[in-house]
Amino acid sequence: MKAYRTRIKTITCLALAPFLIASTESSAQSKKAGKPNFVFILCDDMGYADTGPFGATTIRTPNIDKLAAGGMKFTSFYSPSPVCSPTRAGLLTGRYPRRLGIDHVFFPESFTGLSPQETTIADALKEQGYDTGIVGKWHLGHHRQYLPLQQGFDEYFGIPYSNDMQGVVYLRGNEVENFAVDQHYTTKVYTDESVKFIQKHKDKPFFLYLAHSMPHVPLYASPEFEGKSKQGLYGDVIEEIDWSVGQVVKALQTAGVEDNTLVVFTSDNGPWLVFDIEGGSAKPLRNGKGTTFEGGQRVPAIFSWPGKIKPGTVNSELTLMFDILPTFVKLSGATSYMYKNPIDGEDISDVLTGKGKRKGDEFIYYSNGKVEAFRKGDWKIKFPAAANPTLPPSADNAPNDTLLFNLKTDVEEKTNLLASQRAVVPGLLKALDAAKAKLGETPKPLVQRMPADDSHIQKLKQRKGVK
Repeated sequence: MKAYRTRIKTITCLALAPFLIASTESSAQSKKAGKPNFVFILCDDMGYADTGPFGATTIRTPNIDKLAAGGMKFTSFYSPSPVCSPTRAGLLTGRYPRRLGIDHVFFPESFTGLSPQETTIADALKEQGYDTGIVGKWHLGHHRQYLPLQQGFDEYFGIPYSNDMQGVVYLRGNEVENFAVDQHYTTKVYTDESVKFIQKHKDKPFFLYLAHSMPHVPLYASPEFEGKSKQGLYGDVIEEIDWSVGQVVKALQTAGVEDNTLVVFTSDNGPWLVFDIEGGSAKPLRNGKGTTFEGGQRVPAIFSWPGKIKPGTVNSELTLMFDILPTFVKLSGATSYMYKNPIDGEDISDVLTGKGKRKGDEFIYYSNGKVEAFRKGDWKIKFPAAANPTLPPSADNAPNDTLLFNLKTDVEEKTNLLASQRAVVPGLLKALDAAKAKLGETPKPLVQRMPADDSHIQKLKQRKGVK
């Protein structure tokens, strides 16, 4: 009788085997064809020319190189602001920071932050069934109501401010987990947390926002990378970030979700040039962080999605960080998502898949809440400005009258065409007026700080011997 039951069990299993195999294959195919995952990797103060795909020769970035080779490189991709907090607010909401009243960076002394009434990428994706997490720098307010868990994120681990400010602690959720932060290991810690998030959420669609604290000064690299780059400590830091990119991609592969994940790699603004070799490079672009020349807001950007984005493609059309929100929302399956507030980004999913082009060709360059420049098509007009006090004196950082550049032929912004192409100006000014009218009435600045000084920057300069 026992032998009979064993024989029946064997026959039954053999009979069911094709069904079980088919069911497993169907499940795998269903998982692969489901909602895509999103991984957005944001560096802090990384220059346009600090990675291999964008011209670096003394910094080794094999993983970022591979990401670009397998995806799409954007050479005219703009951050919302030349400084940290406004960019992060614009990224998450798809709106000009001026709409939010966020014109400059938040400090530990600040008592405001990104309004929880705004719709963030995390808010929108949660509504589509996504698990959402942020690892790294937040910099949009540290009081509880402004922290990530109140902004649509399920999980948060990281440092709430820039790494040069007071209050460098690791938060987990809404609470401090560790007051003793050794920044030599910050990139590694963020990477480990990101890998854990991917492993934990691999069976559901997820959005991971990895916001590195580096290469913002002061610079730190772990012992495995310190002293290994030909470009000093700054190069060490970038090479460790490159290692981090490799680990994140490996985690996606191990989890079996690489082909169903869109990975974006970029920077929040240009390099902090006042710190010289520890400030990176924006070449061939003019100037860097804190300015509305191209080096301040045109940032490197790579989009990778195996099987969806054609490998090795380059897009040179104007594209904005505002586009991330509507693009992720569209790809999540929300075909008619209703935003609570007007957004300034555009769905570029067809750009990524080669099916279409971005429609808009305008961008307003804001700094400290003021319009300093405007781009439409290939033309950029820059309004009169004093020299930037945060940058070393140079020909590129001198007081200027009105400037007019054709960015297609002069991305370095060397030749002022105002005298010879004055006829272009009225059309640009009219388009700018229309763009500002579209924004409507904007709020008063939210960022308030006591004391209102930049003593933290001065201390860093003294420590580094920068005048």
